[in-house]
Amino acid sequence: MMAGWLRGLMSVVLVSALTGSVAQPARAGDWGRPSGPTYTGPEVRPHPVAPPAPLEAEESHTIEVFEKAARSVVYIVNTALQRDFFSLNVFEVPQGSGSGFVWNQDGHIVTNFHVIYGADALTVVLADQTEHQARVVGVDPDHDLAVLQIRVPKEKLSPVLVGSSHDLKVGQKVLAIGNPFGLDHTLTTGVVSALGRSIQSMTNRTIENVIQTDAAINPGNSGGPLLDSAGRLIGINTMIVSPSGAFAGIGFAVPVDTVNRIVPQLIQHGKVIRPGIGVSLLPDSVAQRWGVEGVIIARVAPGGPAERAGLRGTKETRIGRIQLGDVIVAVDGEPVRVVDDLLRLLERRKVGEQVRVEVVREGRARQVIVALQAVE
Repeated sequence: MMAGWLRGLMSVVLVSALTGSVAQPARAGDWGRPSGPTYTGPEVRPHPVAPPAPLEAEESHTIEVFEKAARSVVYIVNTALQRDFFSLNVFEVPQGSGSGFVWNQDGHIVTNFHVIYGADALTVVLADQTEHQARVVGVDPDHDLAVLQIRVPKEKLSPVLVGSSHDLKVGQKVLAIGNPFGLDHTLTTGVVSALGRSIQSMTNRTIENVIQTDAAINPGNSGGPLLDSAGRLIGINTMIVSPSGAFAGIGFAVPVDTVNRIVPQLIQHGKVIRPGIGVSLLPDSVAQRWGVEGVIIARVAPGGPAERAGLRGTKETRIGRIQLGDVIVAVDGEPVRVVDDLLRLLERRKVGEQVRVEVVREGRARQVIVALQAVE
C-alpha cells in the first residue's frame, strides 16, 4: 500500500514538472518582485527630504578655515623628459605629484624637496585650476624644503598665513590640506600627537623638532600645509610611518619655525647659508674604524675661524704616517659624537656668534672659542 501511494505522488510531481502547473507566475507587487509599471503607491516615490540641521559651531569654523586656506594650496606635477629610442622624439612623462602653498605675491611656492626631486619640468596648479610652469629658485635637501616660482598676476595669489611652532601643545587641533593620490584640495583633521620628533631627510641629515600628527597624510599630501585651528601655517606635511605605505595614523611635518628661517634664504641665495667654523670633517665611518669618539677634523680652512683659534687638521707625516687632527667632542658643553651632532648644534647659532669648542688632541682635552662664519 505504501509503494502504491509513493508511485502516485511521483506521478503528480512529474506531471506538474512537465506542465508547469505548480509554479504560478507572481503578481505585480508580490514579495521579492518589482511592483510593476502601473503601481503608484508611496513606496515608488522619493522620500520627503528632512530640513537641514544647523551646523555645529566647530563645523562652521572648520569650513571657514578650509575655504580661506585652500586658496593658498597648490598642486605640483613633477615631469621627466624622455627620448623615444626609435623616433628620437622627446616627450614628457609624469613621475610624481605633490602639494605646496603660496608663500608671497611674488609667485614663490614652498614645497618639499622630494616632491620636485629629479624633475625636468614642474607644473603648479592653483586653486582656480589654472596651470603654470614653475622654476626652482632654491632647495635645502637637508630639511626637505624647496622654493619654486611662477609668473602670475599678484591678485591671483593668496599667500598662506604663517604662524609659529614653538608654542604648540600636544592635543591641539590641526588641519592638513593637500592633494593625496591626485585628489586636489582634500581636507583632513586631527591633533598634534607629539612634539620634538626627529626624522631623516633624503641626505640622511636629521630634521629636528618635527611635529607628529594623526591628521591623515597620504602620497600627494607631501609639501602641503599643516594648519592650526586659526588657519595659520604651523608645518609642512612631509612623511608618514606605515608598514603598508598608506596612512597608519602617524604623520610628520617640518615645523614652520624652521621653514620661516630657511625659505627667505632660499629666495635670496638659492641655498642655505649656515654658520660654521671653517673645517672639513672625516666621515663617521673613519672615526669608528679608528676607535675615535667624536668628530675628526680633516682640514682647516686657511684664514678661517678654526685656524685662528688654533685648531689642527689631519695630515700625513714625513714618514707616511697619518696624524689625526683635533677631535671635536663638544660644543658649548653639548656632546658631539657624530658629524650630524656638530652640524645640528652649529645650525642653532647665527653667523658671528661665538661658540666654545672642546677638542681632544693626542689624548689631551682643550677648549677654544671660535667665531662662526657663513659657510655653504
